[in-house]
Amino acid sequence: MRALVRPVLLVLALTAGLAGAAAAQPYPPVPPPQTESVPPPPGSKYAWEPGHWRWDGHRYVWVPGRYVVRHAHYRVYEPGRWVLRGGAWVWVPAHWTR
Repeated sequence: MRALVRPVLLVLALTAGLAGAAAAQPYPPVPPPQTESVPPPPGSKYAWEPGHWRWDGHRYVWVPGRYVVRHAHYRVYEPGRWVLRGGAWVWVPAHWTR
């Protein structure tokens, strides 16, 4: 019986440690977006990509907004955004949809 208790306790300790690690959020919450003044577009084929926060490995760094060329075969530009998935913040890159 005593030989069985030690492995069971070890498994319980490892399981508790892994559960705590999975619940820990690797990044702090994303700061609110900064206010940007949007300049006039350089032409009708451009869409505004709003600024966003980028994680540099230590902290969030603001990336200013910019104009991007609108693709002819796509209609809607979806800006990149941070979403909370499974308890962790994940960056979803900007993309075009039809």
